[in-house]
Amino acid sequence: MLKNINILLHQGKQFIRDVRTVEVPGVFRGRPVISANKVDAESLMEICPTDAIATDPSGKISIDLGKCTFCGECAFAFPNKIRFTKDYKLAHNLREGLIVKEGIDEEFKLDPTLIREEIYKYFGGSLKLRQVSAAGDNSCELELNACGNVNFDMGRFGIEFVASPRHADGVVITGPISENMAEPLQICYDAIPHPKLIILAGTDAISGGIFLGSKALDRSFLNNYKIDLYVPGNPIHPLTFINGVLDLIKKR
Repeated sequence: MLKNINILLHQGKQFIRDVRTVEVPGVFRGRPVISANKVDAESLMEICPTDAIATDPSGKISIDLGKCTFCGECAFAFPNKIRFTKDYKLAHNLREGLIVKEGIDEEFKLDPTLIREEIYKYFGGSLKLRQVSAAGDNSCELELNACGNVNFDMGRFGIEFVASPRHADGVVITGPISENMAEPLQICYDAIPHPKLIILAGTDAISGGIFLGSKALDRSFLNNYKIDLYVPGNPIHPLTFINGVLDLIKKR
């Protein structure tokens, strides 16, 4: 017993005490900030492999984080125009809410008017999720697994992944949704009891990413249901996912 206590005192607390305020260590590209500096917009847009960078009629630049691969090439080429911060709170419950606009440096916040009342009512204290890799590359899947490790400990908030959709309250989709995975995804969703929610995790799930336009994809599932949460990233960061889900289910 004394030996175990000494080990605990030596190692300290391994989990992140406050997942709301911790700063991501090391190299991390979070929410980008677009300055008002003038650049060649055409050259800037050509850099992006997924057409995430666009301009409005006034010529202002925007970045769609639902398409962005966070490769950072735009910031490397135009450091006076685009800068990636370490802000990991990127999730939103509105697809258009993932678009970062020039001259606006604001933290992402979910729109409370779009959150269904039954989400607060039934899932505020406990949320069980079934994860479906719909042709994912295993990067977002690995990060979702990390959400439950000793560092992030998502389970302390009552949020856990389960093996069966019959035990789940919602589905977390990763990957661009291939034609072969379209039917299994639908079967999984149908097996989840009502009320249920849908979370898209990662660039590939949100927009198709670099696979958008491929004949091997079948993303029709997304046209039939309301998406409750979009979690951008390539791959997503555990803190992005956990904070996004907490903002979704915890009534403020």
